[in-house]
Amino acid sequence: MKSSWDELRIIPGKAWLIAIVIVGILVWLMVARPYSMRIGHVESVFLACILLLLFAWILLIGYINADARRRGMRHVMWTLLGIFIPYGIGVILYFVLRDPLLIPCSRCGVMGKPSYVFCPQCGSDISPSCPACKRPVESGWIRCAYCGSEISGQSAMGIR
Repeated sequence: MKSSWDELRIIPGKAWLIAIVIVGILVWLMVARPYSMRIGHVESVFLACILLLLFAWILLIGYINADARRRGMRHVMWTLLGIFIPYGIGVILYFVLRDPLLIPCSRCGVMGKPSYVFCPQCGSDISPSCPACKRPVESGWIRCAYCGSEISGQSAMGIR
């Protein structure tokens, strides 16, 4: 299982740069004000929290873009939904509706969805399948959950 630091590595460098530049400009604007326009400590803490949330939100949008791309989803659409649907609902929708990670074909290396039984490129087995109905099965199953036919040890492992 990947750690959260490994997941942070997929955020594009452009998202990190945009977040740092925007927050840096806003901090500079706060500090560069004339003395007569300075704000109090409570307001400074409030603005610092807002800047931290803005920084995290920009990185979260970058993560959604990169994660949707690696899962074979429409990354531009999900990025725009994350940006423009208010109150974080677009971000929540992404995490609820995202597809599983793609898996490589053992023969040709083309990435495919885990629900695929056969590779769309070369036609070889990607995941174990039932010999009768050809639906995906998990290793260790004795019977197919879809058609009830018995699964032998070799066909459950994807070997035919």
